[in-house]
Amino acid sequence: MASHERRTGTKKETRAPSRKSKTGAKLGKLIVTAAPDTPSPAVQGRPKPFVKWAGGKRQLLTAILHHVPKAYGTYHEPFLGGGAVFFALSPPQSFLSDSNLRLVRCYKGIRNHVADVISLLKGFKKTRTFFLEMRDRDVDKAEDAEVAAWFIFMNKMGFNGLYRVNSKNQFNVPFGDNKRSQIFDEENLRACSRALAKAEVECEDFSAVEGRAKPGDLVYFDPPYVPLSATSYFTSYTAKGFTPKDQAALRDLALRLKKKDVRIILSNSSTARSLYQDDFSVMTVLAARAVNSRADRRGKITELLIS
Repeated sequence: MASHERRTGTKKETRAPSRKSKTGAKLGKLIVTAAPDTPSPAVQGRPKPFVKWAGGKRQLLTAILHHVPKAYGTYHEPFLGGGAVFFALSPPQSFLSDSNLRLVRCYKGIRNHVADVISLLKGFKKTRTFFLEMRDRDVDKAEDAEVAAWFIFMNKMGFNGLYRVNSKNQFNVPFGDNKRSQIFDEENLRACSRALAKAEVECEDFSAVEGRAKPGDLVYFDPPYVPLSATSYFTSYTAKGFTPKDQAALRDLALRLKKKDVRIILSNSSTARSLYQDDFSVMTVLAARAVNSRADRRGKITELLIS
């Protein structure tokens, strides 16, 4: 899932003729060209993500929110990440989850102890020495507020805003020398805490949503993407990664949810198109991605919105 710095709207839409899949589902393709970067009116004044996240959706909110029904039951987001869509919607009922336990504890720390998180962050130093000391810390033994402050600091001061771990679940992103970057926005953190106040947040596999989602609910899936090439498989947000088998299981789960009248929206890379060619509507959007360590290889790429 590349860092998220800007929102992108749309300026031109062309719809291909609809067709029927083998099971009778209506299929269509909507091609969207990127417009100048402007804030979405629907999300002005709402809290925004407090961490940078690979594949974050702030720049695609206009396109994603276009797919959100006017009325729905509980909102579910099984790949929480930076939570851009959740914060934009700020729904009254939501169940948020992720397989990254530290990320989940970070959200819980902000929901339940935001004042403590802010106090801790104010004492952190933007130096390489302090960053390395924090990186070596056994943070899993700490309280949720400490985990939240640690997570935000490492995310903002690490190279390119990455969160990456090795097979031993050890954070291994190098120092980013981001001395001028703002580690946190106190007002926004408090707004995020208020938005999370009624949300359930748990660490679990994405498949658990099937047992909770009811007809009329809305589920947004933003998984680690199908890689664009053999060398771009960046999925190390947990020690287990996210495999092609997981991608197929996610597709099957999304279809089962659709068949029981749960509204689903799913994001993925353009290379996932073959997984969703039957039984789903696929929309193409342009997004700026910046995970590559070389700035000259970052830029606009094609992504998919699937429903």
